[in-house]
Amino acid sequence: MKEKVHQMTKVALVYTSTTPELVELVEREVRAVLGDVELLSYQDPSILADVRDSGYVTARPAARLIGMYLEAVQDGAQAILNICSSVGEVADSVQDMAEYLGVPIVRIDQEMCFEAARSGMRIGVLATLPTTLDPTMHTIARAARTINRHPVLVEGLIDGAFGLDQVEFRRVMLAKAEELRDTVDVLVLAQGSMAYCEEYIQEKTGIPTLSSPRFGAKALACALDELGVRGE
Repeated sequence: MKEKVHQMTKVALVYTSTTPELVELVEREVRAVLGDVELLSYQDPSILADVRDSGYVTARPAARLIGMYLEAVQDGAQAILNICSSVGEVADSVQDMAEYLGVPIVRIDQEMCFEAARSGMRIGVLATLPTTLDPTMHTIARAARTINRHPVLVEGLIDGAFGLDQVEFRRVMLAKAEELRDTVDVLVLAQGSMAYCEEYIQEKTGIPTLSSPRFGAKALACALDELGVRGE
C-alpha cells in the first residue's frame, strides 16, 4: 500500500498595500493560527493608489484585484485572504465565483466588523483614508443588520496620517482615539496596517479596540476547516 504523500496547505495573501508592518503582522497572525502552511503572496500597490485617486473602486483596479485572485487559484491556493479593506467589496462581488471554484475568498475585516457590531452600540471607526473608512463603515452596518443590531457609527478620519513613521502614527492615532473616548463603546482600526497600535490604543484609552489581522487569520482557518483541507 502506497504511503500518502503529505501536501502542505497553500494559502494566498492578496495585498494592495505593502507596508512592512502590514506584511509582518498578517504573516505572523496567519502562521500563529494555521501553523505550517505555504504562504503565496500577491501584491499590487497600484490598486490602492488608483482607488485613492478616484475616491472609490473603479473597474480597472477591481479587475486587477480579481486577476490576482485567479492567479492564486492557478497557483494552487486552497483559500485566499483579501487584506485591503478599501477593496473588500470586490471580494464580496466574486463570492459566487469563489464558491464555484472551491477556493474561498476571505475578507480580513469581515469578522472584525461582526465583533464590533456585537460589542457596542456606539462604534468608532479609525482610518487614514476615506476610501477605507467608508467601506469599513458599510461592512459594520451590514454585519449589524444581520444580527438585528443598529449601532451608531462614529467617523474617526485621521487626515495626513497615511505614511507616517510608527512613533508619529501612534501619537496621532491616540489623539483621535481620545477625541472619541466619551462617545464610543468600541474602536475599530479600519486598516490592517494599524494593527500594531491596537494594544497601545486600548491600554491608553480603556476602550476595547479591534484590528483585522487576527480576525482574518481565524476566518481563514474556519474556511479551510469547512473545506476539510486544513493541515492536509
